[in-house]
Amino acid sequence: MNTSSRFAFAVHVLALLALQEGAPLSSEMIAGSVNTNPALIRRLLTMLANAGLTSSQLGAGGGALLAREPQAITLLDVYRAVDDAQLFAMHREEPNPACMVGRHIQVSLRGIIDDAQRAMEASLAARTLDQVVDEMGRRERKLERGKNARGVTAAR
Repeated sequence: MNTSSRFAFAVHVLALLALQEGAPLSSEMIAGSVNTNPALIRRLLTMLANAGLTSSQLGAGGGALLAREPQAITLLDVYRAVDDAQLFAMHREEPNPACMVGRHIQVSLRGIIDDAQRAMEASLAARTLDQVVDEMGRRERKLERGKNARGVTAAR
């Protein structure tokens, strides 16, 4: 029962690219920020490129670039590009039909799971990469203000 980190990694990668303002980033540089290996980043970049979210620039100084403006990339676009799984999965094996719960659990859960999937997708569709980048900027400015305030207090 594993959960995938591809979505979080993909948003991380796209946020990095958005902050580069058109300068390409190598998979090695991206991997350093994500704290994973470049091969995993290259696989993720391929998925994002297939979805039209990134492109690559070849040659010296080349690397990955955003293919669209950050405000034109929804988090649902990212999710669909890298994660084809449902939010919740049903049993891998058919439950025991001799058991009352086993006979009915999948049908009983199907509508609930479908509703949860739709709600999650609606939430992701309402948010853009640009909003994520803006939120990170606000948090960084707040962190810097806190550091500056502590530095002033410590200097007194």
